[in-house]
Amino acid sequence: MNVPDDLKYASSHEWVKLSDGDIATVGISDFAQAEMTEIVYVELPEVGRQVSAGEDTAVVESVKSASDIYSPVSGEIVEVNDALTDNPGTVNSSPFADGWMFKVKLSNPAEVDALLDAAGYRSSIS
Repeated sequence: MNVPDDLKYASSHEWVKLSDGDIATVGISDFAQAEMTEIVYVELPEVGRQVSAGEDTAVVESVKSASDIYSPVSGEIVEVNDALTDNPGTVNSSPFADGWMFKVKLSNPAEVDALLDAAGYRSSIS
């Protein structure tokens, strides 16, 4: 299972990558996409929506099930990955690069510190 060391992780299997200081890119982990199998639909949040850490923010459907995607951090949705609408399978093939889901302008940057590091996440899925 691929668990990049430069990301933070929620126990609900979302990852967070910080950029530009207060922008967090969010996606689902390699473990999560593998468990779901073939992803066939992604419902993304609206840009401008305010979210709280732990709030269901997006939905991913696979041939096996539908799953809520939770925002690991609080803030405002500033961008979504519209390419997933036409090609949701990108989440399977590239969960950490092209398969990201949304970006959040952090309202409480300290929340990132409460997330798991790569070693902690690896322990939680093994």
